[in-house]
Amino acid sequence: MKTRILTAVLAAAIFLPVVIIGNTPFIILVYIMASIALHELMRMKKINVFSFPGLLIFLFLWLLLIPQNLMLDVVGMNFSKIESALIVVMLLLSYTVISKNNFTFDDAGFTILSTLYVGVGFYYLIETRMVGLSYIFFALFVIWATDTGAYFIGKALGKNKLWPEISPNKTIEGSIGGIISAIVVGIVFQLIVPIHSSIAIVVVFTIIISIFGQMGDLVESALKRHYSVKDSGHILPGHGGILDRFDSLIFVLPILHFLQFI
Repeated sequence: MKTRILTAVLAAAIFLPVVIIGNTPFIILVYIMASIALHELMRMKKINVFSFPGLLIFLFLWLLLIPQNLMLDVVGMNFSKIESALIVVMLLLSYTVISKNNFTFDDAGFTILSTLYVGVGFYYLIETRMVGLSYIFFALFVIWATDTGAYFIGKALGKNKLWPEISPNKTIEGSIGGIISAIVVGIVFQLIVPIHSSIAIVVVFTIIISIFGQMGDLVESALKRHYSVKDSGHILPGHGGILDRFDSLIFVLPILHFLQFI
């Protein structure tokens, strides 16, 4: 427990000031975290980062993370991310032939999906910070409230398993408790730092964040269970890897943008 608390304090001491500063330091930090997260996924699948597919998908990841307003300046041409994704797909599929199926179609699918999962999630972390600091903290507080409420209410009242095949310790009561805790925190946040003109809309999106945050956590749990690993990584002692800490946030932020809350 001491290790877990110490790690949380040190991580917050690094992460939160950079989030507040924003701009280039924040973008650099996101690039580092996203790269570590993708490396964690590649390690689960036992794909060598320094192989052709490994290097290619990291280049693809770094391209995905470029903020949209900087895309033309950085790449130097009107080259969309969708077009780059298609090129990466064709190169990876071609490599299945060149490698004589040592790198398989399944490997290619895993690398593409993993890069999109990490890249899109962390890209919207950058985009959200550019829109406003309050949105980042709103999402973080709601996710933290969900996790905390789910843990304590689930421990006190939990009887019915939520999804035992994926995460044996989570309960339906804990999940509902997490949503209720999130609503309380979301309303308090709105009263202190208004992020929308309607408190009803804030409550609706608080529920959305809480539900999809839990889904993001379950997605990563399913992934780890499939590949028989306890944690995605070991960079954060007592907490696991980057994906273990950001699985909910990178699942939530794209949805908030798609629904035009941000």
